[in-house]
Formats: sequence, C-alpha cells, structure tokens
Amino acid sequence: MDKLKDVLLTATREAGKIILHYFNGDFKIDHKEGVNNLVTEVDHLAEKKIIEVITASYPSHSIIGEESGEFIQVSDYQWVIDPIDGTVNFAHAIPICCVSIGVLYNGSVIMGAVFNPMMNELFFAEKGKGATLNDRPIKVSSKSDFKTAFLVTGFPYKWPENTLEHPVKVFERMVLEGLPIRRLGSAAIDLCWVACGRFDGFWEYNLSAWDVAAGYIILLEAGGTITDFDGQIGNVYDKQTLATNGLIHRDMLNVISRRESQLL
Repeated sequence: MDKLKDVLLTATREAGKIILHYFNGDFKIDHKEGVNNLVTEVDHLAEKKIIEVITASYPSHSIIGEESGEFIQVSDYQWVIDPIDGTVNFAHAIPICCVSIGVLYNGSVIMGAVFNPMMNELFFAEKGKGATLNDRPIKVSSKSDFKTAFLVTGFPYKWPENTLEHPVKVFERMVLEGLPIRRLGSAAIDLCWVACGRFDGFWEYNLSAWDVAAGYIILLEAGGTITDFDGQIGNVYDKQTLATNGLIHRDMLNVISRRESQLL
C-alpha cells in the first residue's frame, strides 16, 4: 500500500504543479454539455500527467477520468480522476479548485487525495488509517446543535431527473432555518472542508464519481457520515450526496425530506 500511496500523491502533486503554473494565466477554454459547464486545456494537461504517472507504475489498473473517459482493464483497482474539480472557478482565477483522485478496490474507495495548489492544501486518507491535511490528522466538527450549523452546498448545471422537487426548494428550506450556507463551486473541497471541521455539513444533487471519490474516503476517515437523501449508505456513483459530521445528519435529512406536499 505504500507504493500505491506514493503513486497517488505523486500524481496529485504533479497535476497540482500544472494547475498552479497556469492559474490566472492564458489558456484555452471550451464548453461541454451546457454553456457554463467548462473545460480548459489545463484540465486535459493535468489529467494526461496523472494518467502517465499511474500507468508508469500500474499499467494494468483501470482508470476513469472526467475528461478522458474510462480505460477499462481487467483489474480489481480503479483510479477515479478529476484533474480540476472547480473548473469554472479556475477559469475565472478563483483559487477554490483542486486535483481530486480516488483509488477503488473491488468497487470500494480505499484511498484518496485532494490538492488545492493555490492554497497549498493536500488532503489525504487511506481506509482504516484516518485522514490528514498536509500530513496532520483531521477530524470533523463536534457541532451537535443544528441551529448553529455552518453548511455548504452546490448546484448542478443540469437539474436531476426523477426528483420530487426542484433542488432550490431544499436550499430554500435550509436558508429558512436561518443557517449560514456557502456555495464554493468544488464538491471535492466541500467534502474535505467538512472533513477538517470548517463546515458541519454538505449536500448536493447529481455529482459524478470523480467529484466525490477522494472526498468520500477523506470524509469517512475523518469521522464523518455520508449517505443519500434517504439516509442510505451508498457509494461514489450515487447521485445524491449528504455528508456531515454525523451529529447533524438526521437534522439535515429531515429538512431535505420535508417536501412542500408535506407542509400543506
């Protein structure tokens, strides 16, 4: 596992160097699905470097990258890569973005790293060994009073189908609770900032595996709780993500599930 960790951290740091080099500079910006779903040439450069580092040591491992797609191998290991989580922030020179890489074994996340090179913050976790920020142990907050909770959320570019209500309705209910809520623009950072106690809870619809794989294990290893909006423990492929310090989890579930039809 030491080699796996070394490769993961090397890939993360090398991609971080690329991001930092181009930050607030000139680079090409394109659009994916939807006019505001951006991708830059830096995303591609960073992902290429990550894949190069991984395949140099583990050529038989499967890889799924946000920009490159999936490289399917017959392997128990899968690397899930987001070269820049928070690309819109990066494209506008807002330093809340990061490299996010998770390692799965037989479908379960066993290791993850999230690196914001502009803030020089490297989060890491290995299953069963706790979570760290720049090599120092981290843990979730001890906040148990939901009325004083500090929350963070995000909004998808495309509203999820088959939901009982618009996601803004849930946001509205949280706001009406009188809670301070932030929207940073990077789900990986949101999860890590819950993991280190800066926020007490996070929720978002329609995330992809590369958005949450690394943050998932970091949050859990820091003592947090992560489920879908029905309170069911799932995996990184779920389209509903609720992550908290565990102490306010039930309160957040209650607000999320308190639909308009139940209020009439």
